Parts: sequence; structure tokens; C-alpha cells
Amino acid sequence: MCGRYTITVLLEELMLKYYTEDVTIKHYAPKYNAAPMQYIPAVIGTGAGNRIGQLRWGLVPAWAADDRSGSKMINIRAETLRDKPSFKKLLSSRRCIIPADGFYEWKNQGGSKQPMRIVMRDGGIFSLAGIYDIWVNTDGAKLGTCSIITTEPNVLVAEIHNRMPVILRREDEASWLERSNQDANSLAQLMKPYDASKMRAYPVSPKVGNVRNDSKELLEEA
Repeated sequence: MCGRYTITVLLEELMLKYYTEDVTIKHYAPKYNAAPMQYIPAVIGTGAGNRIGQLRWGLVPAWAADDRSGSKMINIRAETLRDKPSFKKLLSSRRCIIPADGFYEWKNQGGSKQPMRIVMRDGGIFSLAGIYDIWVNTDGAKLGTCSIITTEPNVLVAEIHNRMPVILRREDEASWLERSNQDANSLAQLMKPYDASKMRAYPVSPKVGNVRNDSKELLEEA
């Protein structure tokens, strides 16, 4: 499961990372403790290139009767994503990237759980693979939502948790965002555990457990 993450860089850094000036976020701010049901930065591919906007974390499929399913669909397993036709269609046509520079998982230590922040060794931005959809209510108002895809853990994360988010290799990001790429089988090959040698994990404050805490101190090693 991936239930908390960080994206603390400037918006200009995201624009540089994803080669775009097409940004629809009106009020961008770093997130030190991004949580489900919040609006988060996301990248989608358009016919004219990439676009950075916001999606609410927690997928509400277009066919849903209401928007209450969002809190239950923050993650979707890569291994079963193609089993349901509705989700397979989203994999083929509505993929997104959720930019991150770290994510949190809780490690069992005896009778307690120690929150850990998992980052790249170079401290850089990385791309979480996601799918999104647009739900429309009875008044015609649109709601864009997303879910982060998870996979089996690599050897680093396996010591902390039994799942990890799908992190796309830099060379695969363009293929993931390319709208014309609708081959579910080739896309499935991109949803693999990331190279553990490029990552590291360190303990952080238990304060990260409270979604109301969202400050830079959460990034400090405990």
C-alpha cells in the first residue's frame, strides 16, 4: 500500500522534469505529508505534450453512482489491474504520473510501528504510476480523481512493507504518458519493482501519522 508521500520541490522543478509549461494548478505548495482524498499534483499526456494539474487522490470511476468510493480506491494492484474491463480501459487510455520525492511506510518493530521515509539516493523527483478518471455528478460538475498503482516490494521495501508503489524508470515515463500507447501487455511490463540499489530508507517522526501535520520537520531523520 502507498498511503502517504511527499512532493516538496518547486513547481518550476516539476515543469523542468516533465518538459512542460502547461500547468493548470492555481495554488501550488509543497506537500510533506500528502494523504488520500487530498488534491495532489499529477501529470497527464495530451496531444500537445504533458500537462501538470491536480487530481483528488482516491479513484472515483466515471461509472460510479456517487463519489464515496474514492477513499477505498487510493491504490490499485498492478497484478490485477487488467482483470476488470473498466480498469483495463483506464490503463489503456487514462494513465497519469504522480510526482514524488519520497513516500512513507510503517515498519513493524516489536509492538510498535516506526514510520519510514523512502527516497532516491540522489534525492531526486521520481514518478509514481497512476490511473485517473473523470466523474460527473448530477449537476454536471466534474471531479478528476486518481489511484496509485502498487506492486511487489523490492528488497529494500520488503523489510518495511509487503507492497510498494510502481515507480517508473526515467526512460519509461514518456511511454507511460503517451496517449497513443494502448497496449495493456506492454504497459504491464513497466509496472515492476524499482531498483532497490537506487533507493534508501530512514526513520522519521511518528507525527507523520497525523494527516494534519504537514511541515518540513517531518522529513528529518528520527
